Amino acid sequence: MASQIRPLGELIDEATTAFEKRFVSKPTIGARAPGRVNLIGEHTDYNDGFVFPMALPMVTVIVGNPTTSGVCRVETLSVSTDEPWYTEFSVDDIKPGKPKWCNYVKGVAAQMPGKLTSFDAVIVSSVPLGGGVSSSASVEVATYTFLEQICAEGADIPLIEKILKCQKAEHVFAGMPCGIMDQFISMMGKEGHALLIDCRSQIGRLVPMSNPDVVVLVTNSNVKHELTGSEYPTRRKQCETAAKVLGVTSLRDATELDLEAKKGEVDKETFCRVRHVITEIKRTDQASAALEMGDYERFGDYMVASHNSLRDDYEVSCKELDQLVEFALEMKDEGVYGSRMTGGGFGGCTVTLLKASAVDKVIKHMDTKYTASGRKATFFVCPPSDGASYLDLPA
Repeated sequence: MASQIRPLGELIDEATTAFEKRFVSKPTIGARAPGRVNLIGEHTDYNDGFVFPMALPMVTVIVGNPTTSGVCRVETLSVSTDEPWYTEFSVDDIKPGKPKWCNYVKGVAAQMPGKLTSFDAVIVSSVPLGGGVSSSASVEVATYTFLEQICAEGADIPLIEKILKCQKAEHVFAGMPCGIMDQFISMMGKEGHALLIDCRSQIGRLVPMSNPDVVVLVTNSNVKHELTGSEYPTRRKQCETAAKVLGVTSLRDATELDLEAKKGEVDKETFCRVRHVITEIKRTDQASAALEMGDYERFGDYMVASHNSLRDDYEVSCKELDQLVEFALEMKDEGVYGSRMTGGGFGGCTVTLLKASAVDKVIKHMDTKYTASGRKATFFVCPPSDGASYLDLPA
């Protein structure tokens, strides 16, 4: 059966109780921001391409108060390591460091315009950690949405600038050169819609996903991924180098014919990496059009082609993700349209589009086969949800 997603009210209550225990006062300011699942368009955002995510009902919640001490005090209730759950840092000397989870908070704090006031805060999240569904971006965007309520200048800038500040926080403080997708959808998601994002123009177009007979199933392989290692930066560097060889500003401007013409000037591995990006950008544009027209069969075909390309050309899948996609596709006759890995890869989640009437049967099939392989998956039925917002906390 699908797992229950924790209600927002429950997260707020947990964070509020912890805040009162830690800081002996009631929090007066709160914010929430969702994780995301990318339906198609993987590793295309940092190549100026298209991505097609939707915001998840799983969110990060931050509650707290401004202070005058000059010291920021932060506690998290959602951390998967043995790092300290509580830390402090000076508002006048914000630097990355340990515990690592706080670098996402510090990074955003360092990007806030104007004079930042110190604060006390508690964080809790229902976004799976290390699941490839942007738990980090949800923390960054929730932090910004929280801090802009105590830093007046932070609320007065365009949304795209807020998004870019959250992205910069991840680049500088977490050491991950991510594209713009995760922060964009966490800030700008809308209930009942996916968002086709043109990462070059930094403009999004909402695409309705309101058919109650079709649902999105997110399956967590429970294989943790870690993108701040060498694999993600290496692939990004390969793309940047290949763009120069092809004589284009980014791979958004390259075609398969361009790549074939320069085949002798790049090694085989880079050729495959670039082939994925070029074909994925095209697939994402076509897939969004198919979904908008209600052509779920065709959209599902694009999802499968995307997974195969990520597995074979970009080499960011893993055995467990491949198994979950395979098990889902074995149920095509029962109502599965398509399935693929989602997120940066090397673990995390798959995303499956299927008929609502088939959910229980598909989950049972996938769970039985995955458990037989020695692993345990977690399943979530996820409606497209809203982006970041302020919270009205109980008095």
